[in-house]
Amino acid sequence: MRAAPTSGRLPHTGARAMSQTETGRRPATRRNRELFLLIIAWGLGVLGTLQVGWATGEGTPQRFWITASVVGVLALLAHIIVRWRVPFADPLLLPLATLLTILGMTMIYRLDVAAAQRAIRNNSPPPTPDVYSQLIWFAVGVTLFIVVLLILRDHRVLQRYTYTAGLIGLALLLLPLIPGLGATINGATLWVRFGGLSFQPAELAKIALTIFFAGYLVVKRDSLALVRVRFLGIGLPRPRDLGPIVVAWVFSLGILIFQRDLGTSLLFFGLFVAMLYIATQRRSWIVLGVGLFAVGSVFSYLAFNHVRVRVQVWIDPFAFADTGGYQIVQSLYGFANGGMLGTGLGRGYPQLVPFANTDFVLAALGEELGLVGFIAIIMIYAIMVQRGFRAAVAVRDPFGQLLAAGLSITLALQIFVIVGGVTRLIPLTGLTTPFLSYGGSSLIANWILVALLLVISHRARQPIPAVEPIPEGATQVVQR
Repeated sequence: MRAAPTSGRLPHTGARAMSQTETGRRPATRRNRELFLLIIAWGLGVLGTLQVGWATGEGTPQRFWITASVVGVLALLAHIIVRWRVPFADPLLLPLATLLTILGMTMIYRLDVAAAQRAIRNNSPPPTPDVYSQLIWFAVGVTLFIVVLLILRDHRVLQRYTYTAGLIGLALLLLPLIPGLGATINGATLWVRFGGLSFQPAELAKIALTIFFAGYLVVKRDSLALVRVRFLGIGLPRPRDLGPIVVAWVFSLGILIFQRDLGTSLLFFGLFVAMLYIATQRRSWIVLGVGLFAVGSVFSYLAFNHVRVRVQVWIDPFAFADTGGYQIVQSLYGFANGGMLGTGLGRGYPQLVPFANTDFVLAALGEELGLVGFIAIIMIYAIMVQRGFRAAVAVRDPFGQLLAAGLSITLALQIFVIVGGVTRLIPLTGLTTPFLSYGGSSLIANWILVALLLVISHRARQPIPAVEPIPEGATQVVQR
């Protein structure tokens, strides 16, 4: 194997040439399908919001059609840009992300209604509705989604900024530790306050670090795949190649120690190990990763009280219902109350779960949509992850393969950790649910993630020209 010159051109052989008629017809069909699914997603949001108003006795919300029109215009604008800039992209990613965002805003509105009714009963002033703030963040997320599609014509350009992305990712993770800038909320130092705004830099850091991991592993995967020692039939890497995984392990423990953020620590380390395995195809990295994770877990449990409390609450939440277990107990009661088909939007009691619009939005949806609706939401996420991996398999350059796989793994790990936490499969970690949870940091980061997947998907599905230029600074590996 050898690296081709960055300024050269590589011919592609074996690809089927498309006629101009076929090339023009296929992207149009794909985009029409996307538009149809977007209309369905918007319609479900309209019906869900009306159902909340009718069931709670609030009637049709004020400014309802204005809000619905804004959501529809944003979705249509995103579709138009996708149709123009990445016509060969996957037709499901944008509608699924829009549907999840609309479902999240519907549940946030449902919780706003409950908070307003509680304020009236207590003769208190009604709180400011969160749904309008979420709508603003949705607009910002779609704007950045469009900016990525307009600026990034080829994902391989990002390979030039491998180490820059790594430095940006580390800086974002460390930003909350700066005195006077970071803020501790609910025991975790995850937030940065600037003026009247606050955001969670770890959400953007996961994208920057995924770009870094993809670029780094493309260059280093040959040396990382070398085997010198075998133990119990498993090929182990050379000792000098253990540095990257040890550094990732130590850094993830540092996040856990100083920021008390179990979720980001698990996401960061799990992402690196998974991408390392994809790049090298060596099971030994999985074994080493699991071993280091086990050692770190035991050490954290013995050394840090907040980790020990999380584990104890996970084992028996009812014994700690008056302290740290109240949240998960109310979540379990909500799932039980919803049953198979749910109580119906507006007819449950999701407001009884603390932080229902952020950490436990899935529990709120699970109560009012039931087990069937809960599984449907998980299936939507599963389809998004599958489409991301499909783009990773189809794209032709190693960097794009690792980047698409890494972004999909990031989404999959978040969903596993969140679903496991609210259903008591694993200890609670505090990660937010992508697209559904209230908050701008997560929503913006995940819309950027979708934009990157669409760019890669477009590149993977685009007809292969006879000669394809390689962006300056990118590395192409040629098999001999």
